[in-house]
Amino acid sequence: MDKSMVKGLVIGAAVAITGGAIAGYKLIDSQPKFAQVVDVKAVTKTVRTAREVCRDEVVTQQAPTRDPKRITGTAIGAVVGGVLGNQVGGGDGRKVATVAGAAAGGYAGNRIQQRMQAGNTVDTVEQRCTTVYDTHQEPQGFDVRYKLGDQEGKVRMDHDPGERIPVRDGELVLTQEAAAEKA
Repeated sequence: MDKSMVKGLVIGAAVAITGGAIAGYKLIDSQPKFAQVVDVKAVTKTVRTAREVCRDEVVTQQAPTRDPKRITGTAIGAVVGGVLGNQVGGGDGRKVATVAGAAAGGYAGNRIQQRMQAGNTVDTVEQRCTTVYDTHQEPQGFDVRYKLGDQEGKVRMDHDPGERIPVRDGELVLTQEAAAEKA
């Protein structure tokens, strides 16, 4: 074989190998670099937070008394009723009228003191508290429908991907951190 033929064979082989490598690289690198986003829906969760609300309220109560059994009113009523009953009649009738007057006067004195004590009130301020619930929405992520080649899929992401999702080694890049690493 002559030199020019060997040269031609070497150059031809080099061109064939280079062409095959370029074609192979194009086949390997023919995977899509992005998936097309079809639809994005934000996913939220309703969160209830309890808090206590307090307010001052005026409360009317019966004033404390030194004579809760109303002995003073009963005694004064009995004395007055006995004196008035003693003014009626004579002899045994006077004794009966005195006892009846004392009994009626004691009962009336007790009731009068009861009404007076019930009308004697004191206003105090008391704090009344209730629990109320505030609600708000917290983001949970984004449900994303995408199209990669001829296939359609759905995935939840931590961010809104925009119009397309990066693809690395045939896999979707789903987090912002991973997308930043790819860049």
